[in-house]
Amino acid sequence: MNREDFPMLNNDIIYLDNAATSLKPNSVINKMVDYYENYSANAHRGDYDISYKVDLEYENTRELVRGYINAKDTEEIVFTSGTTESLNMIASGFFANIIEPDDEILITTSEHASNVLPWFRLEKEYGCHVNYIPLDQNYHVTLDNVKKAITPKTKIIALAEVSNVIGDVRPIKEICKFAHENDIFVVVDGAQSLPHMKVDVQDLDCDFLAFSAHKMYGPTGLGVLYGKRELLENLEPINLGGGMNESFDNPDAIILKDLPTRLEAGTPNIASVIAFSESIKYIQKIGIDKINEKEQQLRKYLIEKLVRIPHIDIINLEADSGIVTFNVNNIFAQDVAYYLNKYNICVRAGNHCAKILKNATNVTNTIRVSLAFYNTESEIDTLVELLKDKDKIMKEMI
Repeated sequence: MNREDFPMLNNDIIYLDNAATSLKPNSVINKMVDYYENYSANAHRGDYDISYKVDLEYENTRELVRGYINAKDTEEIVFTSGTTESLNMIASGFFANIIEPDDEILITTSEHASNVLPWFRLEKEYGCHVNYIPLDQNYHVTLDNVKKAITPKTKIIALAEVSNVIGDVRPIKEICKFAHENDIFVVVDGAQSLPHMKVDVQDLDCDFLAFSAHKMYGPTGLGVLYGKRELLENLEPINLGGGMNESFDNPDAIILKDLPTRLEAGTPNIASVIAFSESIKYIQKIGIDKINEKEQQLRKYLIEKLVRIPHIDIINLEADSGIVTFNVNNIFAQDVAYYLNKYNICVRAGNHCAKILKNATNVTNTIRVSLAFYNTESEIDTLVELLKDKDKIMKEMI
């Protein structure tokens, strides 16, 4: 599906690590090159034609992002370096100012490090407590378990909409509704959901959302922080510097610009922001529902093949995303990845930055196949054929 749009696929590889980063279509690459070749000026700084063009392109992307997630206003869209920075800004710039000792933050053991470590820091520095929503027998998050985990001390629930290892799609809308009925904030890590499914922030009613461009067939080094405007107004800038202030004469006379500019200090990642516009257009041209449908078909096909191999242990047999996590019995995950690499197959092996998930699964390292719409059944057949012969894996990984 649309494979001709991705030049990386001309390199004789089978790329199955899309949860780490996605491939980039020609339109995104060409847009970035066009900026560097034809109007490579700074944003919001110059009083000349090409700088004005940069401003228009930069803010056009912001509007496209706003529409993509159905935010109310472009002032709710802040460009960052990635999901990681966005989540850290939320924790340190907003919640650090309102958290109190003994307040509770609820996460799960299946969260990515970016949605764990910022909350650990708050616990260490402010005396609040990080606790965990129990996972069900499939390692999924359910609304019932969220309700059971909430206490009178709960102030924040921070969850990935789709986990990067288990691949379960969490009931974020229902969680937000219940949380808000109990005066609890909800922070959503959308890194694994935005590229693969429709996300409407007004429908979800989440308080904050963080995601990255590079997982959405876009450039690296760019992320988005969405927040309800009334909350972003109270988010203290983590970075101070050029572009985000109106004036400063002394420590007591600093005036910051309005949202979102005051949260985007310094020269931004202009080329990536401008090129990201083409990522969004590309997704919209294909249709996010078609992308999701294709990836679900591929996952079903892969699962049907893997369950027939007796030495394959699938960790997340049930999931509604394109993520499949498994192990080859008695063979280290990284050794399997190294073996597959000899045949130009790219998979992820390790703990996938979810280092405390082992407390639930009792498995430290796994192999992760994460599918995108440009993958094919033929690629899956090649992968499965190489996994069938355990003796071959043992022999060739040495």
